[in-house]
Amino acid sequence: MSNPASLLVVNDLGHMFSNRGREVRVFEKCSFELAPTQFVAVQGASGSGKTTLLLACGGMLAPSFGEVHFQGNNLFNLPHSQRTKIRAVSIGYLFQTLELVPYLNLTSNVKIATGVSSVVANQWLDRLGLGARCQSYPSELSHGQRQRVALARAIAHRPALVIADEPTGNLDNQNSELVFSVLKEYAQDGGAVLMATHEAQTAPFADCIIDIENLELLKAKAR
Repeated sequence: MSNPASLLVVNDLGHMFSNRGREVRVFEKCSFELAPTQFVAVQGASGSGKTTLLLACGGMLAPSFGEVHFQGNNLFNLPHSQRTKIRAVSIGYLFQTLELVPYLNLTSNVKIATGVSSVVANQWLDRLGLGARCQSYPSELSHGQRQRVALARAIAHRPALVIADEPTGNLDNQNSELVFSVLKEYAQDGGAVLMATHEAQTAPFADCIIDIENLELLKAKAR
């Protein structure tokens, strides 16, 4: 039985696809729960299914097997319009592809998030070391700087759940620690964080780590 305090409940999740007539299982029998104030990291090598798992947890990719419950709702039993509304209000997602709008400055990119003012957008940019670049455009930044803008956008409207897919993949150690610290603080302030990463330095920041490369059963490791 799941904990009624849990924000996200994943039950026996699995995903598969067909490759030239051959069935490929990305992962299977994945079960875990995530409550407010928790920071969970999903670790595994490239191609192990981290992004697929996060997309399913965010209501964007229907899994082949199992269920995803968010705020008491079975996400993939809901109409598409209702699932979209839940994502817009209650889930902040940082994609590996970042999805920044090239013709908007950094402040405006962060303001795309629901109900975010310029003041709040700039506060998050400053927290992530980009306060002096608020009027810059994505093309004027390094990839690592654009990653931090995308994180500011994902987190600025204070969603119940932040899902971050490899948020430090192109950052140096100092900025990686900054991003991990921001996510940890967000969880400590009452949010929940689910992050995919291959970096070992996640360990001191995450409450638990899920090893996705155990395809028989994903096991959470208490920190």
